Amino acid sequence: MFMASQPGPHTAQSIRAIIAELRGTNMFLGRVSDEEAEGLARLVEEKYGISMGLGAVVDAEDFRPWLRDAKINGKVGDFYWGRYRKLLSLKGLPKSVIDATDEVSDRILDRLGNPENMSPWSRRGMVVGHVQSGKTANYTGLICKAADAGYRLIVVIAGIHNNLRNQTQARIDEGFIGRDTGRLASANRARRQKIIGVGQFDQREFPVSLTNTLRDFNKDTATTNTSQIGQYTVPVVLVIKKNSSTLKNLLEWLKEHSVNERTQMVNQPMLLIDDEADNASINTAYSKDEVTRINGQIRALLSLFHRSCYVGYTATPFANIFIDPETDDETLKQDLFPRHFIIGLDAPSNYFGAQKVFIDERDRFVRLIADNEDVLPMRHKITHELDSLPGSLVEALRAFIVSRAIRNHRGQEASHASMLINASRFTDVQGRIRTKVMDAVGRIREAVAVDGAKGRGALRNGEIAGLHAAWEREYSGLGDADWPAVQSRLHEVLTGLQVVEVNASKRSEALDYSQTGEHGVTVVAIGGFSLSRGLTLEGLTISYFLRNSMMYDTLMQMGRWFGYRTGYEDLCRIWMPADGVGWYAHIHEAMDDLQSQLKQMERVRATPEQFGLAVRSHPETLIVTARNKMGTGEEWPVRVGLAEKLIESTRLRTDPDQLDRNRLAAETLARKIVAGGVTAVQRPRGHLFTSVPVALVREFLAAFRGDPADPLGDPRLLLGYVDARAESELESWDVLFASAQKDKASFAPDKLFSLDMQAFERAVSAADFDLGILAISGTSRRVGSPGDEKEGLSPEEEALAQAEVKREFQGKDPPATTPDRIYRKVRRRPLLIVRFVMPRKLAEGREWSHGNVVAWSISFPPSAVGGGTVEYVVNTIRMREMFGEDEQEEEAKGDPE
Repeated sequence: MFMASQPGPHTAQSIRAIIAELRGTNMFLGRVSDEEAEGLARLVEEKYGISMGLGAVVDAEDFRPWLRDAKINGKVGDFYWGRYRKLLSLKGLPKSVIDATDEVSDRILDRLGNPENMSPWSRRGMVVGHVQSGKTANYTGLICKAADAGYRLIVVIAGIHNNLRNQTQARIDEGFIGRDTGRLASANRARRQKIIGVGQFDQREFPVSLTNTLRDFNKDTATTNTSQIGQYTVPVVLVIKKNSSTLKNLLEWLKEHSVNERTQMVNQPMLLIDDEADNASINTAYSKDEVTRINGQIRALLSLFHRSCYVGYTATPFANIFIDPETDDETLKQDLFPRHFIIGLDAPSNYFGAQKVFIDERDRFVRLIADNEDVLPMRHKITHELDSLPGSLVEALRAFIVSRAIRNHRGQEASHASMLINASRFTDVQGRIRTKVMDAVGRIREAVAVDGAKGRGALRNGEIAGLHAAWEREYSGLGDADWPAVQSRLHEVLTGLQVVEVNASKRSEALDYSQTGEHGVTVVAIGGFSLSRGLTLEGLTISYFLRNSMMYDTLMQMGRWFGYRTGYEDLCRIWMPADGVGWYAHIHEAMDDLQSQLKQMERVRATPEQFGLAVRSHPETLIVTARNKMGTGEEWPVRVGLAEKLIESTRLRTDPDQLDRNRLAAETLARKIVAGGVTAVQRPRGHLFTSVPVALVREFLAAFRGDPADPLGDPRLLLGYVDARAESELESWDVLFASAQKDKASFAPDKLFSLDMQAFERAVSAADFDLGILAISGTSRRVGSPGDEKEGLSPEEEALAQAEVKREFQGKDPPATTPDRIYRKVRRRPLLIVRFVMPRKLAEGREWSHGNVVAWSISFPPSAVGGGTVEYVVNTIRMREMFGEDEQEEEAKGDPE
């Protein structure tokens, strides 16, 4: 009753505040430990504190809603959605999340074509969510509502691998069809039916599925099933693999049956859902006159129907159709560009995502890998022999066994638990990893079988002592599972533990979570690309990630650890190299920026084309387009948006002469600012000068040189943008000569002209150092520090920033620190930050001998000039120098999954 008194869902902060207040009362004073209070807070949060926003919608100018009238006029039923809503409730989703899913799926349906409209129509839209945040649940709800509205043919294009297609089919079986299509397909002769999921609530009708959990679309099977279609009194659904052969067969079969008056399939309103729309379906050909085969087949499939809708789902908008710089407006009309609507999904408040993992609570969840290079180097060949496992991988495996024991102790025996190992793109090497992991599990299993029941004496066994060390290091502070409780559960954990490969090899095994009983599945899954797209690892607790990719879509999709971890989030751990942590944090900030732009565009009623331009002009898009274009050796123009962006000199040449010239440029800037009579304001972060003329900043940027292959540090890009605004928005600058705080400084003081400055220590990439590059790496990949961009803001601007935080995070717990992108939104003057950096973490046995290095950051304010963009010519040859060869290209030459 007390919890329900607050209007709207409670936040994590409000729940903990209430518990703290209760702990201070006479009834509970001194009787509830911190660990018990936190455990109670988590339980209450699961019940009362989970909320989900409605996201943002950007519509075409010709959007005309139809759903409300159709409901009032009785044209839209509630059979399929009603069943699905009951299933979501049965699965324990909070009512607030189900209600939000209901409203969001209505929003999407309202933007599809009205099935009662018999005139030809074609709709294109996109839904942008978060990795592992429930996109499948969202589009299952959309399918149910589309069926209630009158859609009679629904095609779901799942991933490019069978395991994901099968998994998606199983979810559609459970959430929409209500029967196990695999059981139907394999047991027709026995006339058995297995009712599952939504089928347990209402069995008056079942959709017809032309695919099943055992096999993809097949012409003969589909033809046999047409007898069930009748007059389309029930919907027909297909879940197909994103594969050109499958699409070719489906197109041929539809064309053959389009002349059959009895089926009249192509006259039915059709909904096509493209799951992971950025993968294989976009036009990534080098020439705009060529389209990828799958892209063309999807378009051909849509064109067969007089009334069709395409809805693409993605979590990586940087890599989708928005970013093709050679696609003009006329081509967009024929392609899959979401010209009618774009919807950004909000994740529920209990989402275990990049913000929590890599930014807010990094030390809690992330463990750094630094011991792999001698055993399993980041870059290795297909022939790489694995003599042993990295010690960090053994630690991760032990943590998984212990975490499963703790979950069993918590009463979660029937739930599934998984560990992910993604350490090679080669299936042969994955097989060798699996062999070594099985050997390690075998040794631990034997040790527990022999000595596990010996109480404290069991610790004399080295394997059990290793498990105890993992418990002590990772979980001893949790308070709800002491070591004797964990030890007593080890035998049951190891008895059921499986080690499987999930890849394209003949050794691959399906991840089967359909088993139900007293004990759930406990599995260590080893793979690469097959584990990177859409596949859900149930109960994923421990992840070991040793991959090197700068492709945004690849990295984010490899993040299978994102999702929901109700009841065991505190047990989750991720092992990865420091550089990987830095890239994930960097990518999250870039994608968070795009989600924020989408919400901003909704407020000003922008169109999908305008959002597409925003994505195409985002600075980070340069990386994606460069990788797509790298094989061409071309130069091509793009528009790059720098308004409200942070640009930093993260890549510098190790050439001593060039570094000295950069220092001289910074010295000259400091000297001219001081000589110009601008008074310095001493700030905790350094010396701040306000109202500095743009000419001085321009002179500094023109003289400074970084890595020529880095487009974001190219003076042509920066000066082109600045010059276009030098007499207006960028006429006057704030300049901060940053200095590390003395209590954190590790080096002797240094000077720029008369300004005392302490250097900042920054990790650099050893691999790039061998190529003559100082590339900022580590867990942040930042030259600067969080909060730097608050410098120079007036009190009015600070107030505006706080108001923006309240507006953006309304109904949610705001982040511990204000995101710097919000400071950029309210900033009136640009901010240049100049600092000394001392490189560290070079290759073993090497030291940096050149002293402090000058680096800079620029925080640009909003711009009304030229859409906040500047034209820039990308040189793919220089890009190749920066990024190297595309890993997927290398994969194709060796042992592709």
